[in-house]
Amino acid sequence: MVKILLLNGPNLNRLGKREPEIYGQVTLSQLEENVRTQAEGEGFQLVSAQSNHEGEMIDIIHNAEDEGYGGIIMNPGAFTHYSYAIRDAVASISVPVVEVHISNIHAREDFRHQSVIAAETIGQIVGFGLFGYNLALEAIIKNIKGVDDNEN
Repeated sequence: MVKILLLNGPNLNRLGKREPEIYGQVTLSQLEENVRTQAEGEGFQLVSAQSNHEGEMIDIIHNAEDEGYGGIIMNPGAFTHYSYAIRDAVASISVPVVEVHISNIHAREDFRHQSVIAAETIGQIVGFGLFGYNLALEAIIKNIKGVDDNEN
């Protein structure tokens, strides 16, 4: 069974408590279970991780390649906007990564508009709430299966 990593960055362990008007009231564990159920229904294994520490996230990204993961769904949190170290970690692996954000980072404060990581991913999904994780999983699965929706 192909493994897919769901990696959440800083402060996402506070889902359900942190700014519910932006991030909702669903907890991280509830979100992970929802995406895990979807992955299993498609015949994939979802492994979840969360860290508030940049170096730990880098180690998790490196290990995903070393352990043969088929893809990574990652919400880097605030690291999105300035962590060249996480950007370089994503660039250093061959595992496809989809960047996901719960809110529309392009419609928020100016500093949130830039992602230093996005250029190293196969795509970015923003602004669809927690459903963005389900969309990211669908994109990763299609990538793993080699499905191209642009083909006739």
